[in-house]
Amino acid sequence: MSKFKKSSNTEQDIPTAALPDIIFMLLFFFMVTTVMRETDIMVKQQLPRASQLTKIERKSLVSYIYIGEPKNTSLYGNEPKIQTNDVFVDTDDVVQFVNQEKDKLSEVERDQITMSMKVDVEVKMGIVSDVQQELREANARKVLYSSIKRSEE
Repeated sequence: MSKFKKSSNTEQDIPTAALPDIIFMLLFFFMVTTVMRETDIMVKQQLPRASQLTKIERKSLVSYIYIGEPKNTSLYGNEPKIQTNDVFVDTDDVVQFVNQEKDKLSEVERDQITMSMKVDVEVKMGIVSDVQQELREANARKVLYSSIKRSEE
């Protein structure tokens, strides 16, 4: 029996000189294209607890309305306020807010917009009913009420 010897003179090195350039290009790409949108919540938020929750599928179609007592009570008072994005609005301005949010979406997605209401536990139902009525007038029929999951006891 004869021994077979494998002889090859090829190198297996991969050139890595361009690797840092590629990594920095990817880093800059993601830095430029990523949108960092955070809303400063200016109302107190202690969300109610619920046992049956469903998760939102497309968060890009969701706009948030926050209702609660302002955190800065010396400036805004103790009455519950409505916050959309980063400003306080009256109940009459909710229709305008919904129309602005619909304008940001494409024509096909405008009917699929969902309004998520994050309402503090201590807020009375009067202001919530007023906002609901304004949402009906703005033809925003999908309304979610945000809550946190109840712990099983």
